Amino acid sequence: MDSDSSSLLTPGRHRPAAVREMFDRISPRYDLLNRLLTLGLDQHCRRRAVRALGLPPHCLIVDLACGTGDFCRILERRRMLPVGVDFSPGMLSNAKTSAPLVRADVMRLPFRDLSVEGAVCGFALRNLEALPPFLAEVARILQTGGRIALLEVAAPSGALPRSVHTFHFRRVVPAVGGWLSDKEAYRYLPDSVKFLPPQHELTKMLAETGFSEIEYCKLGAGIAGLFTATKT
Repeated sequence: MDSDSSSLLTPGRHRPAAVREMFDRISPRYDLLNRLLTLGLDQHCRRRAVRALGLPPHCLIVDLACGTGDFCRILERRRMLPVGVDFSPGMLSNAKTSAPLVRADVMRLPFRDLSVEGAVCGFALRNLEALPPFLAEVARILQTGGRIALLEVAAPSGALPRSVHTFHFRRVVPAVGGWLSDKEAYRYLPDSVKFLPPQHELTKMLAETGFSEIEYCKLGAGIAGLFTATKT
């Protein structure tokens, strides 16, 4: 394992900087590879997540770790008022959305207490330093009754679908990602699943942070998991 890979996969003070630099490197072809490697299911999952928020038009929604603004575009089409936040300047410079974008760390959000009505986060939890302080920060900015939708990778049920998914995730993603973009980054992305807590642990974290009505479902033929919850 080289030094870049070690920084990405080893918890500690160097990991956030290594993750940010990785996303800067892969940002020019990030959208292309997402569509190619998921066959467009990533967008399907985001649309489902926005619907699951259950919020009316004109609500202020923060897209946490927004990347190139996929969630922002979907929220705009549903007449929401999205604001994207990401710490990668490369991702923000390659964003394709008219929503306001803020360069900031999602562990220290530049919003007032109780100032937003919803928050979404797509496939980024496993890149964070720690989830409890992140959830506490999201709870801080959400109004009472505000809603969150958190998308992350998952694995299908059943032996055969799970085997096919594992082969794709562990073999195809690094090979195609390395060919079209950055070999180290697309080796890291499947390996980063180790930073995700089990479903019951994340449910407990949400409850301990002050969220209720916590629900979980799988989307996109089982390749993604969606948590939704309400700030109490």
